[in-house]
Amino acid sequence: MRRALALLAALAICSCAGSEAKQAEEQAAAEPKGPCQKTAFEDAPLTLCIADPAADRIVTVLGPEHGAPYRSLGAYAAARRDDPEAVAFAVNGGMFDDDGEPIGYYVEDGNRRKGLSRTKGPGNFHMLPNGVFFGTDGKWEVRTSQDFFDNVDKRPEFGTQSGPMLVIDGELHPRISPDGESLRIRNAVGVDSAGRALFVISGAPISFGKLARYYRDVLGVRNALFLDGTVSGLWDPLGGRLDEGFPLGPLIVVEKRAKAPEKKDAP
Repeated sequence: MRRALALLAALAICSCAGSEAKQAEEQAAAEPKGPCQKTAFEDAPLTLCIADPAADRIVTVLGPEHGAPYRSLGAYAAARRDDPEAVAFAVNGGMFDDDGEPIGYYVEDGNRRKGLSRTKGPGNFHMLPNGVFFGTDGKWEVRTSQDFFDNVDKRPEFGTQSGPMLVIDGELHPRISPDGESLRIRNAVGVDSAGRALFVISGAPISFGKLARYYRDVLGVRNALFLDGTVSGLWDPLGGRLDEGFPLGPLIVVEKRAKAPEKKDAP
């Protein structure tokens, strides 16, 4: 009798546990998934954030109108406190000076605030070829700076220059090894064959080569651009992430396009 009662109790516990697990799975499936999801490549933790031109628009932001640069994602988030739901996510993107001003090509809302740089020099930015991430009318591209100079005649709605390029026409940057010794928290962007902008930020120090190979071999992106390192940050409102730390320069903001109101049948 005791054994029978114990068996019935065990079955009841298993049934409850199974029911709770099923409810948890259903709840997780019902929760809206944001544009940023955790993933990994080899031993590197990554976060992949996807911007889709069908649902999103991209803008570059330096600071409030006629004001100094925001210098942080937190300051920008505070400025958007009245409409944070309109922001899908934001990252830093583009090289800058000590005051947070861009040192390479930078266009915000169709206004060019800094011309294209094609000069040689020290540091990641001048590890040529570097590149430009830009877009107009929902078409986003990554090109080398020389390609941009030679072939882009119309000023884009947004644009930011950084460097080095990680992937060029499906090949690693000629000066990047497959997995070098320089390890930093890094973020980058590439545009896939569907026209989506794929932003990646590492959760641990990563080499240029490993990040480049992730874009080439996993994401299938033919052109990818390094955005920044060490200072790299992400604001993911839905995921509850807001990185703070080193002072930043230009920001790349992905906003949700406003949905057109549904048409109602006439009575």
